[in-house]
Amino acid sequence: MLRRVVVTGLGAVTPLGVGARHAWQRLLAGESGIVSVADREPTAQWERLPSTIAGVVPEGRSKSKGQWNADDWVDMAEQRRMSRFTQFAMAAADMALAQAQWPGAEAAATAARKDASARTEYTPDDSPEARTGVCIGSGVGNLDAIYETSLDLHHSGYKRVSPLFVPRILINMAAGHIAMRHNFQGPNHAVSTACTTGAHAIGDAARFISLGDADVMVAGGAESCIHPLTFAGFGRSRSLADPYSDDPTQCSRPFDRDRSGFVVAEGAAVLLLEEMEHALARGAPILAEVRGYGCSGDAFHMTAPHPNGVGAQRAMRAALRNAGLSPSQVDYVNAHATGTVIGDRAEAAAIRTLMAEDGVTDESAITVSSTKGAVGHLLGAAGALEALFTVLSITDNMVPPTLNLGSPDVGPKFNFVPHKAQEKKVDVALTNSFGFGGTNASLVFSRFQQ
Repeated sequence: MLRRVVVTGLGAVTPLGVGARHAWQRLLAGESGIVSVADREPTAQWERLPSTIAGVVPEGRSKSKGQWNADDWVDMAEQRRMSRFTQFAMAAADMALAQAQWPGAEAAATAARKDASARTEYTPDDSPEARTGVCIGSGVGNLDAIYETSLDLHHSGYKRVSPLFVPRILINMAAGHIAMRHNFQGPNHAVSTACTTGAHAIGDAARFISLGDADVMVAGGAESCIHPLTFAGFGRSRSLADPYSDDPTQCSRPFDRDRSGFVVAEGAAVLLLEEMEHALARGAPILAEVRGYGCSGDAFHMTAPHPNGVGAQRAMRAALRNAGLSPSQVDYVNAHATGTVIGDRAEAAAIRTLMAEDGVTDESAITVSSTKGAVGHLLGAAGALEALFTVLSITDNMVPPTLNLGSPDVGPKFNFVPHKAQEKKVDVALTNSFGFGGTNASLVFSRFQQ
């Protein structure tokens, strides 16, 4: 019999700030974390790019303002060994564990930093350490290290390549470092499925628990690739948003007639998932239940979705079937909607078809929003952050807004929650993620009922 999986902790590093609750409150207030990066060094490279707008994690030394300071989360020795995306993941994992009241989380992290290499004793397979795993993915990872090391090798030769180069760029190193910090010896898994990564990581982790391979999983995604090469690549593929005005916060426009592409962003989000009885036994705070997970492939195009959203429909149907729920029971859909014309239209068409199949004909009663208007597109971390926001929509009975939505042109007349958050009873919510290569995933969360 499959085991039930619940969410007991959330952690986030986002363009709206550090901390899940801090980012959520700013999101509900209609604030944006999207800024210009045109003044970054090397300015000569940035100024040649058609788009220099990004969702950037705010830096500084004020925790109360949600500012990122790596020293708060990892010591200097760790910082030398870790890419920025791994540092984000470490911080988000620590936050999720703390909220979940994980026993001795802070002490364990401190001890692990001091003496991780000293662990040589056999750990029984049924021990808490062996029953706790990590599933953290990334889409691009550490592009800046690859770029800079390539230049060093080309101009200065072999000896300029750092011995830490390979460990710093590997996608699975976020999961590896989190496991080493906390002595988590269960499944150690790293997903890399483009912009579907975060959702796949959470769904896969939930299945590890459901099938009995683990009792607890640290799951999510992390990304940090605010680099000229990223913008050049996506720019050449005509994916990035054009500057809409002199105000960067107006550039990410999901579902809007004036959209032109997505805004690249960085950050990380982590959910602590637990088997239900395990969470209840230790008195953990249960935020929501992971009810369903569905995956599909478009088998259509490298970068474009099927225009009718066939793959998206299949992923959503699979997730709802896995949850034992019907489309009409979904109170809120957190859309992938990045702000590309073909992507937004395909997803809206898929949601309309899904709902119509279940007899839902009043499109205005279907609540759909995209949080990318506020944070941009976190690529491999997007699905994890949107899953986190979806959980919070259930805990708070609030639906986050779609910013910059003046004139929807995708066809359906959904309640797209334009500009302002809405109070709404949310018992069941679905979140979508789609990626290059035609990979799709949907997650269903519900209010926990024992």
